[in-house]
Parts: sequence; structure tokens; C-alpha cells
Amino acid sequence: MPLVAIDARDAYDPQLRGWGRYVRELVDALPERPGIEYRIIKEGSGRGPELLFEQVELPRLLRREAADLIHAPNCFLPLARPCMGVVTIHDLAFEVFPDDFSKRTGWKYRTFTRRAARSAQRVICVSGYTAADVVRRYDVDEARVRIIPNAPSLPIGAEPVPDDGPYLLAVGDLRPKKNLMRLVEAFAALRKEGLPHRLVLAGVDSGPEAERVRAAADGAPIRLTGYLSDARLDALMRGADALVHPSLYEGFGLVVVEAMVRGVPVVAARATALPETGGDAVEYFDPLDVGDMAAAIRRVVGDRARHAELVRRGRARGGGLSWAASAALTAAVYEEML
Repeated sequence: MPLVAIDARDAYDPQLRGWGRYVRELVDALPERPGIEYRIIKEGSGRGPELLFEQVELPRLLRREAADLIHAPNCFLPLARPCMGVVTIHDLAFEVFPDDFSKRTGWKYRTFTRRAARSAQRVICVSGYTAADVVRRYDVDEARVRIIPNAPSLPIGAEPVPDDGPYLLAVGDLRPKKNLMRLVEAFAALRKEGLPHRLVLAGVDSGPEAERVRAAADGAPIRLTGYLSDARLDALMRGADALVHPSLYEGFGLVVVEAMVRGVPVVAARATALPETGGDAVEYFDPLDVGDMAAAIRRVVGDRARHAELVRRGRARGGGLSWAASAALTAAVYEEML
């Protein structure tokens, strides 16, 4: 029986990030297929750096278990391997915004992602934008590329939403690609016009860098939450008047569909994969134009009809995505190769 191995280590990180959620949901939703056995790899050897496991020890494990295929869900496909390989590439932000990554992390992504994409029998990308980026930058044959979208993965819970007044929500950090400083400037301008909302920045820690945020806010009320549990992030999202996503670069934009399925209207950058993910269910703005960003936020929170229309469209668009469908498409890639 053919054996498919999946490097699922990121799914078991105590603080799940985007790619960890991706592989967790994928593994949980993979359909049983007659004649295919799955081997879920949950942890490395614990001896030495991750790179050693991914490029040396993992191939040994695959050989020992006679695997027929290995799926690396976050770029790091073993380059010398005893079986066929599938690699998922979520985005190429490390190529476009190299300063957003530590020197070691950036070197690892730039060195191995290109080689993985060229050596893989199949490359899964989470959007058409990322697929085109991979084909263009890495000279990958587009016939080997498959586009399989993400789906909402944050559990919808019952924790009470904040009740201390209306607020806008953004999720991210202070790396330049997330573009939160321009959002803070737009928010400060809106407050001077009389906007009653606060701005909550989920994922941004208090600390020396946060002083830049407070300075840019010019006295406007901003809350920095740091890392949040799933339950708390869900509650914050459900209670927001709008989610604002000003990112300059996204390979998909999972937070956009998370807001949609909760009935929260989305105001987002007209950039990279975001228009593909959001379709006609998002109010867009130029992410480099603070005035345009402020105007888009004003249109959504100040116009009840527009707000309601975005809620309706967002629920329909977000509800059309599921991990069952994405996992079935992924299993079809395995079957195609086996």
C-alpha cells in the first residue's frame, strides 16, 4: 500500500501560527483513500537544528519506512530524498521583504524554498497570486503547480466579546509588510474627525517598539494585546465593528476569511493575494495611502447599508471555503502522483 508521509511538526507548536494551522487542519481533514496510508510526522529528533532534521534525518526516516511520497507543508522539502515530493508554498514574503526576517531565517527560506520548488514533483500554492509568483521568480513549470486555497480554522466559541465600546481590529505585528503604522496614522486622523472607536492591534506586544505605535497614534486610544489564545482572538474578532487588514504582502490572507465567517466586515489592502481572497466582499484601499485607508474605514463604519452588505457577502464567500474541500484537493494531488 502506498505510504504518504506528512511533515506536520508545525501543527503541534503551542503557539500556532498560520502554517501550523494549515497543516493541523489539513491532517485532521484528509479523507481516507482506498490504497493510501498516511504517516503523520509530529516531531523532529530533537538533536541539532531543524535544518539537520529536514535535510538529513527526515530522508533517512522516509527510506526506513519505505515512503512513496513526502509532503512538506511549509517550504522545507528534503532535496535529496528517496521518494516523490510535494511542497506547499504559502507566500514569498521573504523574497520581497527580507528585512522582516532574521538573517538566519531569511537565509533558510531563500536558500531552500527555491530549490524545493524546483525539485518537487508537485507544488501546492494557497492562491493564484502565490502560484504566479513562484512560477515567475523560481522558473517553475506551471504544469507542476496546483492552487488549493486555505479555509477558516479559528474555532468560533462563546467567550464574551468586549463590551467597553466600539472598536476596529487588526491582526498582525510591527514588521513593515504588515503596514500597521499607516493604519495607526489613518486611525488617528479618523479620531480627530470624531470616530468613536478604539483600535485593537491583536498580536502586537507592549515594549520598546510599541512606543512608535503610541507616538503615531497621537493620543488616540489603541490597545496592544500581544499573543492571544484562540478563544480570545475569536471573541475579539466577533465583537469588532470591522477588521482592517492593511498588509502590503499576503499569500492568502487567512484573517480576512476568519472575519467573514463571523459576520465582521473587512476593510483591506488592494494588494497581492487579498483581492483574490476577498473578492467583492471587502472594502479595499491603497495600502500606501493613509487618506484612502481612512476613507475606506469611514465608508464601512459610517454607512449601515454598506456595513450590512459586506457582512452578507462575507458570510457567503467565507462559507464557501472548507478544509474538507481543501484536504480532498490535496489528497487528489497525492493520488495523481501515486
